[in-house]
Amino acid sequence: MAKKLYVGNLSYNTTEDGLRNLFGGFGTVASAKIIFDRETGNSKGFGFIEMGSDEEASAAIAGTNGKEIDGRQIRVNEAMDKPRRESRGNW
Repeated sequence: MAKKLYVGNLSYNTTEDGLRNLFGGFGTVASAKIIFDRETGNSKGFGFIEMGSDEEASAAIAGTNGKEIDGRQIRVNEAMDKPRRESRGNW
């Protein structure tokens, strides 16, 4: 089963292909996504990587957390599920 990782403190110059190549050394990268601001189109400085298995994800965390990429020391850990918002309903 795939495991999603959070990658933070990314340089604004880091690309999804760059992340895919970096994490590909630790196993199968199912997806690589950098989050961009809707209004400016600039990177928000974080993204997500989906690794093929739990073992590959653990190896990727150990091998990349704290590593300097594009001049920034990245932070990598297991992604947390986004909390669900309560429906406000239409009054």
